[in-house]
Amino acid sequence: MTTSAPPVVAGVDGSGSALTAVAQAARACTRYRLPLRLVHAYSLPTRGYPEVISTARELRSAMYDQGRLWLSQAVAVAHDVEPDLVVEHDLRMEHPVPTLLAESVRARRVVVGAHGLGGFTGAVVGSTALGLATYASCPVVVVRGDADSGAVVVGVDLAPGSDVVLSLGFEEASARGAPLVAAWSDGDSAVLAQRLARWREKFPDVAVSPVVTDERPVPMLLRLGASAQLMVVGCRGRDGFTGMLLGSTGQALVHHAPCSVAVVRT
Repeated sequence: MTTSAPPVVAGVDGSGSALTAVAQAARACTRYRLPLRLVHAYSLPTRGYPEVISTARELRSAMYDQGRLWLSQAVAVAHDVEPDLVVEHDLRMEHPVPTLLAESVRARRVVVGAHGLGGFTGAVVGSTALGLATYASCPVVVVRGDADSGAVVVGVDLAPGSDVVLSLGFEEASARGAPLVAAWSDGDSAVLAQRLARWREKFPDVAVSPVVTDERPVPMLLRLGASAQLMVVGCRGRDGFTGMLLGSTGQALVHHAPCSVAVVRT
């Protein structure tokens, strides 16, 4: 493991969901021999803070202390996964989503929980999840549950640049020792086989199951995701899986997927 390698970044907000995301991020660091970077960002509310805190300075101090506690808890979770893991952490008084976007520039991936207390994970559950996934400079993993068995499911289409989705899917399946399900809604089996050929050659250790059905993309992914540990989809394109992530169906995946979702900017 080297600290000069791009880190896996995990957003921390003190919630159970964020701590699960930290554990998954730590496992990814172990698989890829990468450092882990934990980040908590907070902004001061303009109203509604507790009456026992009478000044902005007191509020700032209380939020800083709370953030330090949450980060220390996250470090402990990461070291429970891998005691020798290189972990750095950062506490910032900034808005969480721009902070994650800035972190993504030098990260291998950004990992966040699906449900939280506000901060990173609360933001990701809402519409800002699509903004984060669309504009992040690296893949964004929204952690739903803590499954570490089952297939890696990849949503396939013909959108330009969508090979990066297959690339990440095969990389993850190989690193996890998991089979890969390549799913194409209303596609062509022969075209899919051709698309998969070079990836099969590059990752001969990955068992691949092509799936082509006439189901709509979201129902198909939700069905296949029920027995998966990870779902990989693109975040932009003209149709199929990548296009849908710009609309309401993409929000359905982020909100309701039965497994973690990796969103790749294409």
